Amino acid sequence: MKLKNNMLNKAVKLALTTTTAGLFMSGTVMAEEAQTTEVKKNVEKIAVVGTRSAPRSIGDSPVPIDIIGGEELGKSGNTDMLELLKGSVPSFNVHQNPISDAASLVRPANLRGLPSDSTLVLLNGKRRHRASVIAFLGGGINDGAQGADISVIPSIALKQVEVLRDGAAAQYGSDAIAGVMNFVLKDASEGGSFEVRQGEYYEGDGDTTQISGNVGLPFTDSGFANLSFQYKTADATSRSVQRPDAAALAAAGVPDVSSLAQVWGAPKVDDDISIFGNVGLELTNDSEFYMFGNYSERDVRGGFYYRNPTTRPGVYGGNIRDVNGVNMRRPGDDDPQGQEAWDAATPTVLVGSLDGYDEQINCPLVELQANGAPDQNALDSLTAANCFAFNEKIPGGFTPNFGGNIVDTSLTIGTKGEFTGGYLEGAFYDLSGTVGFNESRYFIYDTVNASLGLDSPRDFSPGKYSQLEKNFNFDLSKGFDWGLAYDVNVAGGLEWHEETFTVTSGDVASFTAGPFTDQGFGIGSNGFPGFKPSDAGEYTRRNYAAYMDVEAPFTEEFLLGLALRFEDYDSFGSTTNYKLTGQYHLTDDLNIRGSISTGFRAPTVGQANVSNVQTNLSSGVLVDSALLPPTNPIAVQLGGTELQPEESQSYTFGAVYTIGDLFFTVDYYNIQVEDRISQSEKIELSQADKDTLKAAGVPNVQSLAQVSFFTNDFDTTTQGVDLVANYSADLLGGSSTFSLAYNWNDTEVTRSSPITGEFKVSRLENDLPNHRSTLSWAQQWESFSAFTRVNYYGEYQGVHVDYDATAKTADAAITLDAEVTYFLNDEMSFSVGAQNLLDQDAEELDFDVAPNNNWGGKYYETSPYGINGGFYYVKATYTF
Repeated sequence: MKLKNNMLNKAVKLALTTTTAGLFMSGTVMAEEAQTTEVKKNVEKIAVVGTRSAPRSIGDSPVPIDIIGGEELGKSGNTDMLELLKGSVPSFNVHQNPISDAASLVRPANLRGLPSDSTLVLLNGKRRHRASVIAFLGGGINDGAQGADISVIPSIALKQVEVLRDGAAAQYGSDAIAGVMNFVLKDASEGGSFEVRQGEYYEGDGDTTQISGNVGLPFTDSGFANLSFQYKTADATSRSVQRPDAAALAAAGVPDVSSLAQVWGAPKVDDDISIFGNVGLELTNDSEFYMFGNYSERDVRGGFYYRNPTTRPGVYGGNIRDVNGVNMRRPGDDDPQGQEAWDAATPTVLVGSLDGYDEQINCPLVELQANGAPDQNALDSLTAANCFAFNEKIPGGFTPNFGGNIVDTSLTIGTKGEFTGGYLEGAFYDLSGTVGFNESRYFIYDTVNASLGLDSPRDFSPGKYSQLEKNFNFDLSKGFDWGLAYDVNVAGGLEWHEETFTVTSGDVASFTAGPFTDQGFGIGSNGFPGFKPSDAGEYTRRNYAAYMDVEAPFTEEFLLGLALRFEDYDSFGSTTNYKLTGQYHLTDDLNIRGSISTGFRAPTVGQANVSNVQTNLSSGVLVDSALLPPTNPIAVQLGGTELQPEESQSYTFGAVYTIGDLFFTVDYYNIQVEDRISQSEKIELSQADKDTLKAAGVPNVQSLAQVSFFTNDFDTTTQGVDLVANYSADLLGGSSTFSLAYNWNDTEVTRSSPITGEFKVSRLENDLPNHRSTLSWAQQWESFSAFTRVNYYGEYQGVHVDYDATAKTADAAITLDAEVTYFLNDEMSFSVGAQNLLDQDAEELDFDVAPNNNWGGKYYETSPYGINGGFYYVKATYTF
């Protein structure tokens, strides 16, 4: 097959107007199997990703592309777009992230071993806004990442997903280091479908209900309005065992200790609603109007770390009797020697006086007994002394639940067409504006603001983050006859982008310093203190870009492309990047292709300005840590500097072979990224550091053990191989399609600093499996269809609670997905299926590696196929 032909150019002439956006087009030409009694074969999949020239077959693309049809996405047992893509694209990985702060609400994903914000996400070819969630506990690879929220996109709304597996910042701007993912919405003006799906895990939990629909409507006689919705609820799961400390307390007779003090599993998702619309209208024979957008909202609630009723500082734990039996008062921040004596004192329960600070020292002591339980007689004596302890109100300890309300909305309006006169006659244009907004309001339940005493509320709203982005694009594309095999396509354009990150303060009870602060009780909602008014703020950055590219078919066999992009930011300055692509047809069936490019990723406004106090495990111990802006004086003292953009160099080389019904591609890639932006290692605080933080108004300074900040502190080289093969044939009395996809991916940290940390380097290099592959078989008969997929996951580093002592090399594993569908008639079909059909367990925690499982986990949460096991479902679909 040649690179282009005149028939194709004519067929896609109108569609070309959308390629001038410099991205993909909203009406991308696509061929996919029709779900009828006879499956159509030998239909080319057409894409425009990676080019501003004519849409072309993915086999004729000079860069590697995956196209995943909406029908294939619908055959997975999962309802989350992240999981659907993981099953179809081997170089795409996502973890469950239990007990991971905001990363449990909006899960970050990885393409080709790079963090979520190194992949550019598009909707109908337009840049998709970021989520407001920053993954402070992102599992090493995604620590501090702020990518787009892909999970809001329902599969029923999609015509196809296009995945460009190549660096593309020179074409599309910041973030496109790992590649580009474009979600193309359906654009039919008639017909539709309605679907109900119900399922649960083999363990009997995680009950999931999904109702979704799509309808195509005419928008006058010259347009369409395609509307989709999805509503979903999902119960929480638990893959946990009882914590040893909680079990010991229960055995000692401490009341109200939960039978599962800490839960590891998927969070509960309520009222997950997504509405997407796509509208197009032909204005004249040479121009059209388009508009698309979404509104999505969901509530998420998941587990957190257990607060032991004898040791949790600031709520329960206190040491107020010295080695001589003399009552002690908590030392001040300026008394390190007193702090050492305090730490060496007899362990007791933290007791407060209702009569104020001066009387606290006269309160009865409540010592811990040999079995670890508080002295009950001493507890009973507190009321008479006008004193209190939280062991009276919450004797068994407590486990906060962390959750949030996530709202996501966007709107794009534009016009595109062809100039019909003057010098620009025959040129295509695209003018558009996009606004995108994401808001995450956080909640923490079943906790306390200990400084308020026993009257503290149990539920809090600590505040919210929001992300607002605005984009305006104007693009031109025109073919010129320069005497080559075909027209040379010259394209260019301008882009303006504004990004605003806003921090909104929480309710007063979540951050206030109550009347018992000076008696040693912690300030703010325990586990996630609220954002104070002084933390609140709005941070904005603007940038503009000018870009151009040329694609020249020197012969029918040889295509060469060059892209240049200049971008200027009002924060760190400007950057210029290039990309060179080429393809050569050795024969009609075999061609080779390659690219070399530079790229960049700008630090997000949130990463440059956010501050936060969080609870995390350090070497297996629950501690509070503060995230500081990189320009904070303490951060600067510890090595922080103003963030700079990441810079990348990448190249790919591959081949495409097509003969008959066999389609085969293999591509090698190499991505070198310098000055990667990530959250630093959590650094232990000195007393002098704490004094500085206290003066700056940071709460609970004495209880803070560590600080971190965003920094450009390491370089990496990622290389790998992608192999894709497809084959279609008539077998078993029906039509069969076989697909094989394989990815080898390896990341090496080539430069690091002391604030990177050795364990983080290990997580970057080893957490993801080096080898992943899928083999699928789709079979179609007159009244039945079947879909089977085998998933292979190579060895990976098992990690629990982000603690290096738990790390081990976990075994490779195979899972099986399957679905069978019966077509009752042309409108109704019924399906039954399972994800992880054989219930392959995740790697269990190795107690020889971590002999004291103090945290209640059962599996390593870095399992690439999750920790929940098999999931089965039934589905009914009505098509009209």
